[in-house]
Amino acid sequence: MTSRDLAPPPTHRSTAAAAPGHEHGWVTESTHVTSHGEIRYVRCPECGVRRMDLLTPGGLVAQGASRIVGERPAAG
Repeated sequence: MTSRDLAPPPTHRSTAAAAPGHEHGWVTESTHVTSHGEIRYVRCPECGVRRMDLLTPGGLVAQGASRIVGERPAAG
């Protein structure tokens, strides 16, 4: 996988795909060091959706490196 395969990074606390009134709060489930930096697999403890974050070498804050998965479909 190259950095071109990764989705554009959203902010660390994404509200774009969140249900109304819900802001995801990410909790790290596991980490793995790669040539691109540290990959973190994170989960929102409130709704259970998951995402992969990337902390690049020298970076201070991990950025979303994947789309949110496991999102519940919107009612309606």
